[in-house]
Amino acid sequence: MSSGFPISDEVRRFVLTSIPSIPYMEAMLLLRSKEEVSWDASMLANRLYLSEKAASSLLTELHEAGILRTDAARPDYYCFAPSSESLRQMIDQVAEAYSTQLVAMTNLIHSTSGRKAQQFADAFKWRKDS
Repeated sequence: MSSGFPISDEVRRFVLTSIPSIPYMEAMLLLRSKEEVSWDASMLANRLYLSEKAASSLLTELHEAGILRTDAARPDYYCFAPSSESLRQMIDQVAEAYSTQLVAMTNLIHSTSGRKAQQFADAFKWRKDS
């Protein structure tokens, strides 16, 4: 599924700094693809095979990142509405890279989450005094 084009530095930087997990990416791109739909945690959980609690956390994180807005009539529902045109354009570039460079993008996201997990684990390692 590789087009042979490398992931741009801008997309790589955005993924490394702003996409904490594959479920986050999948939720963002799903809501982007259905911009006219307002989603609640139950709907997202069913589409991404997540618990409602996990889906609710994703929606909250995406909202706090300025990627989603809440539905004025139903505050538990969210829709894709990036807070700026530049953010929308970056997400469009990420979506394109994800659709053409799936393995590379997935590896990039996993490298970030793996590094964070290792840093967390390292914080709890027993240190031997010399």
